[in-house]
Amino acid sequence: MAQHTIVMTGATRGIGRVALDRIAALDPDAHLVLLARGDTSSRLAAELTAAGHTASGIAVDLLSLTGTRQAADEVVRRLDAGELPPLRGLVGNAGLQFTNDLTESSEGLEATFALNVLANHVLLRRLHDRFVPGSKITLTVSDTHFGDFRHNLGMVPGPSWQEPERLARIRAFPNPESVVAGRTAYSTSKLAAIHLVHEHARRLPRGVDIVGYNPGFVPGTDLTRAADAFSRFAMRRVMPLMTLTPLATSKGAAGRYLADAALGRTRATTAAYINRGAEERSSEESYDPTRERQLWDTAEELTQSLH
Repeated sequence: MAQHTIVMTGATRGIGRVALDRIAALDPDAHLVLLARGDTSSRLAAELTAAGHTASGIAVDLLSLTGTRQAADEVVRRLDAGELPPLRGLVGNAGLQFTNDLTESSEGLEATFALNVLANHVLLRRLHDRFVPGSKITLTVSDTHFGDFRHNLGMVPGPSWQEPERLARIRAFPNPESVVAGRTAYSTSKLAAIHLVHEHARRLPRGVDIVGYNPGFVPGTDLTRAADAFSRFAMRRVMPLMTLTPLATSKGAAGRYLADAALGRTRATTAAYINRGAEERSSEESYDPTRERQLWDTAEELTQSLH
């Protein structure tokens, strides 16, 4: 019988699926609650159950903050009704990169920021007081937030920070119809995600840790599934060859690292940046309490009606 609950997003494909299988194997006492679109979550939960694990699914479109709040409400309902054991973990792995800075969510927010930043904020705010001591929250971030060649291999522009209210809207970057603008929105959203980790670490209950996890460059995933056909082909078929070099991480390794971070097998303090399998410092730009408070305030304003 499951003793605790771990909620996961982004667990249906790529590194998230690898991490899910490893978490299920290493933590047999966990009830895994999978948040995913349509019937994907329930089908995957059924697969895990058939394999002897404890799992259930909740359908959600994380690009909708209202839908995200409803999914979080359902988690809370099940916890309070005793249908789920105490909440001890959240793995926020869902993420997406768009080919422009013109894609809006159903609520009129820039889609990259809505999914990579605000969806996690909504989940954390709703579940804040349900985490028990010893809980671990892991959000997938990215070393593209450094903005240098060593970390982005010249493929993703560095972040371009602006007021959070501006980042939450389309056309925040020059030539918003371009791939460069879309990728800038991505790296900036991942910088924002690290700021969010730092600010939530200050506000979560004692004994509840939150970390940001960087998988490195992982070719062969569906992160660029919204990209053009050539880019998708390159990421899935050509770029995986880079995993034979130190410049990239294989999907299997990245998933294992994510699972280890989520289970606390990687030694790290709260608010830490875990680079693959070890705690390291994120960029100097990422440590900015003023920005972090501004981001918190904006996230609160944009999601106030959902609290």
